[in-house]
Amino acid sequence: MNTGHGNRPLRTAGQSVRVSPVMSIDPKKLADNLARIHDRMAAACGRVRRDVSEVALVAVTKSVEPDVIRELVLLGQTDLGESRVQQLAERAADPAIAAAAAEIGQTVRWHMVGHLQRNKVKACLDASRMIHSVDSLRLAEEINARAAQASTTVECLLEVNTSSEPQKDGVAVGAATHMAEQIRTLKCLRLTGLMTMAPLTENLDDARRCFVRLRELFEEIRAEGIAGREFGRLSMGMSNDFEAAIEEGATLVRVGTALFEDDSL
Repeated sequence: MNTGHGNRPLRTAGQSVRVSPVMSIDPKKLADNLARIHDRMAAACGRVRRDVSEVALVAVTKSVEPDVIRELVLLGQTDLGESRVQQLAERAADPAIAAAAAEIGQTVRWHMVGHLQRNKVKACLDASRMIHSVDSLRLAEEINARAAQASTTVECLLEVNTSSEPQKDGVAVGAATHMAEQIRTLKCLRLTGLMTMAPLTENLDDARRCFVRLRELFEEIRAEGIAGREFGRLSMGMSNDFEAAIEEGATLVRVGTALFEDDSL
């Protein structure tokens, strides 16, 4: 299972977890996992004297059945992420998931966290108004055009390749400031922050360096007045490294594996 996007393999912290393409999980285990993740988020915030309310969990539901998503929503987890547009559209239109949110007096906020192709922008916008993975001006312009046709505004994050890995999506660090300036000229986009993915490694120092670089870039863009007052989001950190990401300033963490693993399978 992949908690981000692309074809990255499963990362675990020294534990073997059996994961099928479409996975179920015992509801009690799901509740325990969610509580444990929130405890870890709170501990990470405590270590750097941040308020836990500053960090939101996005549950990346790519690998699990709709019934599991419904159970998750009933537990109060309503920020949900998908990395493929077709699956995002199907799940955002699922009446049972929407009904679960209504049952607790909430609505689901769907996040597009994977690579987005320009020819799939319309379908994406039909399902989500929060895109983490804007990685080119051409994509930003297509989103802007489609949003204008729909008379709406789309919240987006600029994806930055802080690891400089050639297989990764995202703009280069050196091009990010200029790209942010260009996106800010598009009337139907709201640039609210930055996103990155750390390298696939068990060495948290390598991941932390990427998070630090993104935070520095975020602070530079904000200090130069390139983005507006709404520019306040840092989407970084997944199952293996979300605590380090929080310690370095993440406001959104994208977690799948740690949430849905079930060692009883």
